[in-house]
Amino acid sequence: MARGGAQHIPRPDNWRTGDPAPWTGSDLSPLRDFSLLRRALDERISTRTPGVHASTFAPAGFDESARASAVLIALHDSPEGPSVVLTRRTQHLSSHKGEMSFPGGRVDGAETALEAALREAREEVDLDPATVSPVGELDGLTTMVSRSRIHPIVATVEGTPLLTPNLAEVDRIVHVPLVELAHADTYRQEKWVRAGNEVDIHFFEIEDDTVWGATARMLHQLLALLTV
Repeated sequence: MARGGAQHIPRPDNWRTGDPAPWTGSDLSPLRDFSLLRRALDERISTRTPGVHASTFAPAGFDESARASAVLIALHDSPEGPSVVLTRRTQHLSSHKGEMSFPGGRVDGAETALEAALREAREEVDLDPATVSPVGELDGLTTMVSRSRIHPIVATVEGTPLLTPNLAEVDRIVHVPLVELAHADTYRQEKWVRAGNEVDIHFFEIEDDTVWGATARMLHQLLALLTV
């Protein structure tokens, strides 16, 4: 299968090539060995206080009106090394249809972000919460299309999980090795102008799909933190 797939990217006419990956020339060993990954997670993610990334092209007051959401960045070992669970959303969903994402969704009622992420992962891909060990959070971010304030929960999972897609929401589950995401022919950045502001748009072209948008921004931060 070719890298990138057939996903439509709404690229503006005035885009330009962005910056190189921040992990270029860095030590990628935490992306290749699960014990080193755990150490890096403990040192660089479990102890950090997440910041907030507000969209630079959102209207005034958008962040206050956005609903809280949470996603689960589930990391596990595999024969190919540490891997992350991604899903492709079905075409009939109301937002982000056909896009690659992490399991996740709205925070309901009195739920914490962690509780919401675990519930959604169980509903979408049948991931048993008992096998999940939370590590910490990446920076929160806002999205325009789904009007969400996303809490990215990073966690490890015992072994390689046997997952089943909920076909009402997910039509593909992918276990992507972290070191593949760091390849020069996988990652690229573009500069787009939105509402008069230039913003960084991240892309990971994996086999038969492209990860971009909020999910790619979270992956970019994860890899950058792990390869400091």
